[in-house]
Amino acid sequence: MKRTLLLLTLLAVYGGLPACAQELTTHHVNDNIYMLEGDGGNIGVSVGDDGILIIDDKFESFSDAIRAEVAKLNDGKLEFILNTHHHGDHTGANEKLGAEAHIIAHSNVRERLAEDKDLSDETARDGIPVITFDESLSLHFNGDELKMVHLPTGHTDGDSIIMFTKANVVHMGDQFFLGRFPYVDLGSGGDVAGYLKNVKEMIRVLPSDVKIIPGHGPLGTLEDLKIFARNIEETTAIIRKHIDEGKSMEDIQKAGLPDKYDDLAWNFITTDRWIEIVYTSYTR
Repeated sequence: MKRTLLLLTLLAVYGGLPACAQELTTHHVNDNIYMLEGDGGNIGVSVGDDGILIIDDKFESFSDAIRAEVAKLNDGKLEFILNTHHHGDHTGANEKLGAEAHIIAHSNVRERLAEDKDLSDETARDGIPVITFDESLSLHFNGDELKMVHLPTGHTDGDSIIMFTKANVVHMGDQFFLGRFPYVDLGSGGDVAGYLKNVKEMIRVLPSDVKIIPGHGPLGTLEDLKIFARNIEETTAIIRKHIDEGKSMEDIQKAGLPDKYDDLAWNFITTDRWIEIVYTSYTR
């Protein structure tokens, strides 16, 4: 039930309703790596002699559009789907596409995706990861080594980043919302302090010329990730100072944040909602 409610919320926020025509825009990232952008989470794509691999798959209603867009890049078979985490705007087409490919994700993702499903049903099973890991996994595909690494508690408790080591591309899932406040899912093991720590660690280890596919937003750079981290750190510090002064969440929301952070607010994570997430994370 919890996952169903979350999916309905994400559908309302990001779009992806089944009746709508689903449009995708393809961006070349580097070498044989592409990014598909549209409502919901960004999709990473690897094409080549080994076939097709995708990272995340938006909502269920995008399944046909994903097939059509990827077919323009390569006529091979979809072999693997990698899920960065369990949210419905990143895993919604799992059932439709998982019937023809192997789904890989962190073990917590499989557990959360299986919560409301009857796994005696073949269609339901198609949407569940069949290969899971706890810390990291390497996949050799299309001439590159993909390193899938689980991050400590941040956006949720099951997030992974996927690094294409040869192409110098990383898909960060929802550990990176370019140009906006992030969503930290406290109900799924998320934590604001952990989220920021993960982002800072990625800044420390990623090459300076890396190309970054964010969970949401345009293709990014390491400098974009540094700006993102700075915005989280600065706004969190302001909110925590209010907390230390004994102010309630409502008082902090009334005070707001400096105007320079106005552009980070969006329809799902408004300034008030970001203050609520930070306040709850640091006071629970």
